[in-house]
Amino acid sequence: MSSHNDSHTSDDPVESVVKYIPVVIPAAGAVLIFLLAFIAVFMA
Repeated sequence: MSSHNDSHTSDDPVESVVKYIPVVIPAAGAVLIFLLAFIAVFMA
């Protein structure tokens, strides 16, 4: 029998960020659209 431990704990910083992507991208898009609309109204 091998004494290999199958529990894989990754310390990769990219993997810790990936789970937040479905929340961050739409939020950033909403902020960008609001900012562009505010600029358009302010310049008009």
